Amino acid sequence: MDEVLIEQRGQLGLITLNRPQALNALTEGMCRTMLEALLRWRHDEKVRQVAVVGAGERGLCAGGDIVAIYRDIKQGDGSSEAFWRIEYQLNALISEYPKPYVALMDGIVLGGGIGISAHGSHRLITERSRCGMPEAGIGFFPDVGGTHLLAAAPRAAGRLAAMTGLKFSGQDVIELGLADAQIDSARIGELLVALESQPIERVLAEYEVTPSGGMLRERWVRAFAEPSTAAILGSLSTETNENARVAEKALRAASPSSLQLIARLLDEAGDDLRLDLRREFRVAVRRLDDPDFAEGIRAAVIDKDRTPHWVRTVDGIGAIERIDRHFAPLPGAELNFALIERGALEGSTR
Repeated sequence: MDEVLIEQRGQLGLITLNRPQALNALTEGMCRTMLEALLRWRHDEKVRQVAVVGAGERGLCAGGDIVAIYRDIKQGDGSSEAFWRIEYQLNALISEYPKPYVALMDGIVLGGGIGISAHGSHRLITERSRCGMPEAGIGFFPDVGGTHLLAAAPRAAGRLAAMTGLKFSGQDVIELGLADAQIDSARIGELLVALESQPIERVLAEYEVTPSGGMLRERWVRAFAEPSTAAILGSLSTETNENARVAEKALRAASPSSLQLIARLLDEAGDDLRLDLRREFRVAVRRLDDPDFAEGIRAAVIDKDRTPHWVRTVDGIGAIERIDRHFAPLPGAELNFALIERGALEGSTR
């Protein structure tokens, strides 16, 4: 079974992620297929716009295959670096795409799912959408341009999303800058048919609905504007709001070293997505060697005991040096965007 279905329907190029049994979690092959299709359609006058959807009833995409990353950490086969090198270029291509890119963010949209949707020109959620960047809970950080996106959100809201990994819906997803509008999930098929012959700009107004309310404008969210994790927790500890309690619990459960990485990545993020992706790529590759990443995945999906034992010190390395090493250059292995710039995949026969 093809893990990604590529179709041309009238003027619409349709990409369907087709691993419903894995909640459409991304693999390197899936990212390559998407990238190749987008490059092919970029200059195809018959394709006026592109849409991406997920097969199955559960959601668009649950992110990357973290079990495969765990195997790489243990075996050192280099597969994670190869995956991210393709995936991050795909994220950049989506952001720079010269044609409308419509992401149907129905159901679960997490991690890498955000990367293939929130960089698009038209990001549409539904009443079923649950969107987030949960990486702090597995010893990682919001990558795929996640720190770029969340740094552009209102400060407290962006930090809350990045540091807690909570899932958001409705107006909150729009407030975070991860989506533009909400439609009814029952009308996705109808919208796709309309896009076969009409531009998204012409038909979207017919499908938009008022998004449900959220929590990001509640007073307690301002705690995440505090300058440190300790200060945030101190502020949250005085709150009785149920949502604040959930956020505090998630923050306390996150990897402390991940929270330090996230704070620095958010502070250093800017207006240039490519530059931010290069920074994230360095940190991601270096993170493979930090014990918190393997431990977070183990607790979440390998042993599923949900009790990670975060490492406070690593081989005598000081806390500051431990974080700094993630940002060190990768001689001869820095992320570049050659696949986009050449307009074709290396080794492609197309």
